[in-house]
Amino acid sequence: MKLWLDTANIDEIREINAWGVLAGVTTNPTLAGKEGVPFEQRLKEIAAEVDGPVCGEVISTEREGMITEGLKLADVAPNIVVKAPVTPDGYAAVTEFAKRGIKTNMTLCFSPTQAILAAEAGATYISPFLGRVDDIGNDGINLLSEIVEIYRVQGYTTYVLAASLRSPQHVVDSAKVGADVATLPHSVFKALVKHPLTDIGLKRFLDDWEAYQRALG
Repeated sequence: MKLWLDTANIDEIREINAWGVLAGVTTNPTLAGKEGVPFEQRLKEIAAEVDGPVCGEVISTEREGMITEGLKLADVAPNIVVKAPVTPDGYAAVTEFAKRGIKTNMTLCFSPTQAILAAEAGATYISPFLGRVDDIGNDGINLLSEIVEIYRVQGYTTYVLAASLRSPQHVVDSAKVGADVATLPHSVFKALVKHPLTDIGLKRFLDDWEAYQRALG
């Protein structure tokens, strides 16, 4: 399972990218707005920093508007993936992008039927939102598992991208059920590396090393 970062903060991206484990980025105009930078400018900066896919979302809700915006976003850099919602106009736009060889990510997926339609439309990625499903009392991991199983049985080539992940356990569970990609906020990505026993073990090692150096004189 590939690990992506969900952010428009270039410093967060550079930090995680330095670990050598970052495979891509998802972002949108809302996240760029929080950074106070124009969306396309930030997309270009992210695409230059990250070798893998960088998903940028269209704002329009109409097919023609989505296509116009998506073509413009795709021209920003070769690794841009155009993100569109799982709506009738979104499916229509993604079908057109697929004909043109433009990679896409269908977002705001909350049901297996929406995921089936995305695959039929030729989407490169489908993004079920696990945390938001949990928020309304349903089971986000179960939704993810159903989509993964349907795609396996049907032989769909669309990648399943687990989104709206709220904790390291969400990441573990997504990997267990077979997600192809997980996109995480910076805080969750940082939490993946944390464990109290690691901190304790490292402190003991350094304390022992200092004691050893003192003993040598």
